[in-house]
Amino acid sequence: MHKEMVKTKLNIVWFKRDLRTQDHLPLFHAEKEDIDYLCIYIYDPKKIAHQSCSLRHLQFTYHSIIDINNNLKKFSREINIFHYDSVKVFSYLNKLYSISKIFSYQETDVSSFWEIDKKVSLFCSKKNIKWVEYQRDGIIRGLKNREKWDKMWYNHVSVPIIFNKFSNSTIKLKDNPFQLDIRLKNKMTNWPSLYQPAGERFAHTYLRSFVNKRGEHYSKYISKPNESRVSCSRLSPYLSWGNLSVKQVYITIKQCKKYTFFKRSFNASLMRLKWRCHFIQKFEMECEYEDKCVNRGYEKLQYSDNNELINSWKNGTTGIPIVDACIRCLQKTGWINFRMRAMLVSIFCHHFDCNWKNGVYHLAKLFLDYEPGIHYTQFQMQAGVTGINSIRIYNPIKQSKDHDPDGIFIKKWVDELVNIPSEFVHEPWLMTDLDRSFYQINEQFSVPSIDIIKASRLARKKIWSHRTDNIVKKENLRLIKKHTRNFKSI
Repeated sequence: MHKEMVKTKLNIVWFKRDLRTQDHLPLFHAEKEDIDYLCIYIYDPKKIAHQSCSLRHLQFTYHSIIDINNNLKKFSREINIFHYDSVKVFSYLNKLYSISKIFSYQETDVSSFWEIDKKVSLFCSKKNIKWVEYQRDGIIRGLKNREKWDKMWYNHVSVPIIFNKFSNSTIKLKDNPFQLDIRLKNKMTNWPSLYQPAGERFAHTYLRSFVNKRGEHYSKYISKPNESRVSCSRLSPYLSWGNLSVKQVYITIKQCKKYTFFKRSFNASLMRLKWRCHFIQKFEMECEYEDKCVNRGYEKLQYSDNNELINSWKNGTTGIPIVDACIRCLQKTGWINFRMRAMLVSIFCHHFDCNWKNGVYHLAKLFLDYEPGIHYTQFQMQAGVTGINSIRIYNPIKQSKDHDPDGIFIKKWVDELVNIPSEFVHEPWLMTDLDRSFYQINEQFSVPSIDIIKASRLARKKIWSHRTDNIVKKENLRLIKKHTRNFKSI
């Protein structure tokens, strides 16, 4: 009678949005086990097909994995990449080996990704595999309200950083039939020079440069589209894909030598760090925000949704210089500062009178630092459909004149306006026909795509008047109770 081969027992560390080797709990606990472990990352086709996913996201994660593998090579370890259905990957691995435990971080993402995790959890239950998940960046799963969240978050970021140490691996994956499609891999391998470099090594380089020098003018230039490219931390992609943990950033800033000298700027950056986690926690508690208004009362709000305006916004051809500059900058680099992001949403939803759902995925794809928990909640906040936040309708001309007075940012990204005099760069349509002809200004900038003042007035009336809706008011009470820490006093 044929004797069945005894399978090697192992654990698995499943990487998601935690692409680093340090301050990493799954790796830490996997190293403490008596049996060896295999590191994996899964490019699930369902995730790649999601409307928010773009090639730049895949490129960033791929290069982050390569960076980790270069780091772990001396320990004969690597992250094994799979391009297949997540459950089937684990099923395959469990046939090759006897999986004892899976270690990973919890992932705050869209509901369809949560469905994938639930299927993996069911598989683990059937196969008697223990799946151990750890909280990511102080985000708490199953939280009912925010009464004690602030204190818990500060407790999380105050715990010492974990310095992971690695043993030499005794396991080599025997076979991987689910490797990346060669065409997709070739696309991932390419890395546009204007993107921030991916990976843990570069993340720490950016963090060091921020605390040593760049952070000095963080507060001063935070709203400037050009200067902020240097003075802002630029850590958002590394936090979004987990090259850095929030705790690493928080402790590094608090303990840096120049903290007392740049205290105002550094404290402002730390508040943004907490603010970031606040919105992710919000999405963790209600991931329906991906495609439903935070305040359900705004679902019945009607929009024009002019396709010509939508496409001009997406392509950076609106004829409004600062708007086009921001979109084109995003297309090339994947990053603009917060104020410019807010302005883009304001233009789309308020001035162009378009439903936020028709623009949210487009910006998700452009943002190199796309983080679901921030993206959908922030987009809706700027769209004015939360009911509980102040409604901000940004005048793009005022923003342009206030924060890019000489048009340096505009001229850098809008080639058609590079030679125009600075006094006309914000409103080129104010030039005479002769001047426009002399400077060879594109017809697109001869007349603004909308009457900005009139559109702003109509949008303000529309969005504010809807706040009196009974459903909106009822929803406001629910939201305040669930997402604010002082709800008892209301």
